[in-house]
Amino acid sequence: MLEHGGRLGKAALQYGIPQADWLDLSSGLAPWAFAIPDIPLRAWARLPETDDGLEQAACEYYGAAQVLAVPGSQAAIQLLPRLRRTGKVGVLSPCYAEHAQAWRRAGHIVREVLEQEVDFFLDSLDVLVVVNPNNPTGLSLSPQRLLDWHARLAERGGWLVVDEAFMDNTPQLSLADQTHQVGLVVLRSFGKFFGLAGVRLGFVLAERKLLKLLAEQVGPWAVSGPTRVLGQACLGDQAGHTRQRLRCTNASRRLFELLQRFDLQPQGGCDLFQWLVSERAEHLHEFMARRGILLRLFIHDSSLRFGLPGVDADWLRLEQALIAYKEDL
Repeated sequence: MLEHGGRLGKAALQYGIPQADWLDLSSGLAPWAFAIPDIPLRAWARLPETDDGLEQAACEYYGAAQVLAVPGSQAAIQLLPRLRRTGKVGVLSPCYAEHAQAWRRAGHIVREVLEQEVDFFLDSLDVLVVVNPNNPTGLSLSPQRLLDWHARLAERGGWLVVDEAFMDNTPQLSLADQTHQVGLVVLRSFGKFFGLAGVRLGFVLAERKLLKLLAEQVGPWAVSGPTRVLGQACLGDQAGHTRQRLRCTNASRRLFELLQRFDLQPQGGCDLFQWLVSERAEHLHEFMARRGILLRLFIHDSSLRFGLPGVDADWLRLEQALIAYKEDL
């Protein structure tokens, strides 16, 4: 299995610091979880049903014609490659590493391409996978550019797969309202924006025939009854959406300015994280970990992803650690 952020248990053992004493900035999640609604007993006692309103709430929230609820968008990432005959797949990189791994595992030939290389390689590809906004770089591509790529792929029966896991703060850039088109697949993650990654919920947005094929791969009752109740409540909380977007935007800007003050200029980011490329990335990661602050380290390009602190005490702790780091240089 690939390495991911949020592995507090491993860090606690490695550094001898109890899990409760860590500030985890490694996973790119909103640090303010939406309230958990009352879960009726029937949601626990009965098999989940798909006519309870969750899919309709998701369609309204995302602005999509139809959706498929899945137990986390990771499930869709692993299953989508099974729906196509093996072929040539491009993955705009660097990005979330599970995409390339899933297509390779299913027997496809995968080429990881840079943004400026996509137009050159596109006509030789059967599928192009894009994470938008990108994780970890924060790169955001315009809807029109993505739709142009989709049109070129769709002419030959190809797919454009867009992972919009970090899109909730910028819905105007989403392709959700275009997913009625054949060959366009959008993945949405519930846990990141709503701060509830543990519930394992995601959605696939695509044309009806593809969703039916994917549903057969996912199988029945994949999303639990309690998760469906919780998801519907959060997706319908419009005041909560506005509040969450505002505080994520403000916190991301504050984080950018904090890092900049210590000569750690982020090279990218979005409203849920900042991304720093530095030849001292491993050293900074180690320095912070010894102080109980967990960052996400990407060794292959010597970079770090900083998630958002949630409360004043966390901001102060991060700032004090950065002061100590600068003095240590």
